[in-house]
Amino acid sequence: MPNDIRWGILSTANIARVRVVPAIVKSKNGIVHAVASRSQEKALAFAEELDIPVAYGSYEDLLADPDIDAIYIGLPNSMHAEWAIKCAEAGKATLCEKPLASNAPEAQTMVDAFSERDLLFAEAFMWRFHPQSERVRQMIQDGAIGEPHAMRSTFSFPLRNDDNIRLQGDLAGGALMDVGCYCVNSMRFMTGEEPEQVAALAHVWLERDVDEWLSAVLQFPRGLIGHFDCSLRTFREHSYEIRGSEGRILVPEAFVSPIGGETTIRHWRSDAVTEITIPGADHYQLMAEDFADALIDSRPPRFLAQDAVQNMQVIDRLYEAAGMKPRGR
Repeated sequence: MPNDIRWGILSTANIARVRVVPAIVKSKNGIVHAVASRSQEKALAFAEELDIPVAYGSYEDLLADPDIDAIYIGLPNSMHAEWAIKCAEAGKATLCEKPLASNAPEAQTMVDAFSERDLLFAEAFMWRFHPQSERVRQMIQDGAIGEPHAMRSTFSFPLRNDDNIRLQGDLAGGALMDVGCYCVNSMRFMTGEEPEQVAALAHVWLERDVDEWLSAVLQFPRGLIGHFDCSLRTFREHSYEIRGSEGRILVPEAFVSPIGGETTIRHWRSDAVTEITIPGADHYQLMAEDFADALIDSRPPRFLAQDAVQNMQVIDRLYEAAGMKPRGR
């Protein structure tokens, strides 16, 4: 295995253009070797814009390239399983955009495909790699708020284009899939537990079979009750707070932290309020570096792929609680 992992980018989606490719370029252990689209013209334009050496007009050609060590998948949710399994069959370590799949059984099939071949596989949930996320979790474990009782999380932004793939149920879109998955993940990350009970209500665009906004409540084994709201139509916010018997923690910029910009954690303890400044970081870069290091060192990634299956299990349960079918089923 080379010291620098050679990446292939499967998709010319905006997340790859704006976040993932620049993060790999900045990384200490990664090189963007090639990009693939279903259109040679789109692949060439993407490669020229981002100075990528090789452009392929089919996903199959990318997977057949012997010079690629790892694949990043940035396709629509409904296509994750098909192409992740093809990556596994091609012997390529793969980092797949969140949410991992359309539903939990599909996610488990993907994880099994890589496990059976002893290949590295992970979900691209970048927010967990930001230093502020681990700092908050450590504060909770150290008793900074006493016994945690309640957690609130929210992630929303307004889509203006009704043709956006996030608003297409047949492509496994929806508020819960696109942004609510962060809220679910934040509660599981901070508690280290899986919810025992869930409840949910959704505003559904019936013609598209897609949730435009959704609210949910989750109860965890040690007593914490979490509630969150997510939306693809509501004014932007992405934050979470945890309140306990002796204090409160608020993270105003929780999931889409400014690349390289400082973030702030607010901590209340009794009558005192402390603002903790976290130095700027590129959480996409940290995620890509962890994956590449894991591949180079033959170790598991920081967050195991099975965690993505567990996140999808909660999402499936929430859809059912809201009176909807899990995506892709």
